[in-house]
Amino acid sequence: MSAQNSNNSGLKAIIAILSLLLIGSLIYMYKLTSDSKQVEEVLITEKDAVLKDLAIAKDSLESAISSNTTLSDELVAERDRVQKLIADIEKSKGDAQAMTKYKEEALKLRGSIARLMKEVEALKKENKNLVTRIDSTNVVLTDTRKVNDTLVSQNDYLAKTVERGSKLTVLNLQSTALKQRSSGKQVETDKASRADVLKISFMIAENQIAKSGDKTYYVQIIDSKNNVIGEKKTETFGDKNLTYSFIATVKYENKTVKVEKDLPVTNVQSGSYFVNIFDKSDLISKTSFTLR
Repeated sequence: MSAQNSNNSGLKAIIAILSLLLIGSLIYMYKLTSDSKQVEEVLITEKDAVLKDLAIAKDSLESAISSNTTLSDELVAERDRVQKLIADIEKSKGDAQAMTKYKEEALKLRGSIARLMKEVEALKKENKNLVTRIDSTNVVLTDTRKVNDTLVSQNDYLAKTVERGSKLTVLNLQSTALKQRSSGKQVETDKASRADVLKISFMIAENQIAKSGDKTYYVQIIDSKNNVIGEKKTETFGDKNLTYSFIATVKYENKTVKVEKDLPVTNVQSGSYFVNIFDKSDLISKTSFTLR
């Protein structure tokens, strides 16, 4: 009986030991599982943090690239490196060894990006100063152009004033119908049937700033039936045609000079006659007379 009790006691001891070992194993396995979960959570947190930092770095690079600095090629290269690292991290299973490697690469990239960003900021500052200098130069150039434009306008105005002032003025335009007698004497008449000469006269006023030399005027006489009488020749000035009765040419020497011309006529009809004086295509004087 005592031997049986002794065996039972041994068995109980063994069972107790095995129970303790089982409980210990369960506790150890639980601890391992718990530690594994903690490690996984830490790795996920680190992965998210690295990805977030890389995303911020990428945005900074994109902004710097859009500023079109001389570092654009280097910035694009760094952005591409960041994009590749982001893609690699996102595809990774998140083991500790890989994560350590990615964090080291991200740290190196941050250093490289920080250096580039300093250069970009320096270039932006330099460009800003350059723009300020350019703006100042443009202001000076604009002011200079305004002065030049004013001078040009004044010169144009003076030139036009001189041009207007240098134009010759035709005064005292007169037209008279005459009867030419055999003795050579001319007698004024207002009868169309007796008229065989039309005398046209006018004065060119004195003008000291006008150019001297030969001056040509085109005299046009229109009868009561709207016909040009006299030579009836046509001269073209640009897109304008002028039919005239005769040309009056005079040597002008900046002093008042009288121009007089006799135009022989035949078969003169009664009615109103119109006399126009042209300087090329410009009408500068006109008058009229009536024959009965």
